[in-house]
Amino acid sequence: MRRTIRHTTLALAALTLVLAGCGGEQADSGKDGDTVSPSPTPTKNPTTTPPTSPTGCATASTIGAADSGRTVCLAVGDTVRISLDGTSKRPWKPVTSSGSVLEAANSGVVLLPGDASAAYKAVSTGKTRLESTRPLCATQSGRVSCLGIQEWWVTVVVK
Repeated sequence: MRRTIRHTTLALAALTLVLAGCGGEQADSGKDGDTVSPSPTPTKNPTTTPPTSPTGCATASTIGAADSGRTVCLAVGDTVRISLDGTSKRPWKPVTSSGSVLEAANSGVVLLPGDASAAYKAVSTGKTRLESTRPLCATQSGRVSCLGIQEWWVTVVVK
């Protein structure tokens, strides 16, 4: 009985250390450190939130990491630009779109390693989802790391 309690205590202590090694919810400093950004959540601040229509759909021409989970409305012919700031140790994957509602457009040049930049033109009515991911924790040899993934997505409705 004592051996089981001791093994359980050691296992819990080891798990706590592993989870603590991944870091807490700290703001990403923009540098190549090993801090963790919290999952972006939509903000209700009127100075940074795109205008919302009566249908609950925001209109925006540029979206970023803080817009994750939001629904954005476009008209056919509109272009939306995506800019996700990452780091070389926590890079964003390229932004993808499913379906045929949006068509890839020229997004310009990404200057910093780890950033993801994309642009899409609304070509037909419908609904689609823009997605990207990045590592939750920076990976460095000889240091504790985690295999977590930070997801980013925006639903786009074209009317």
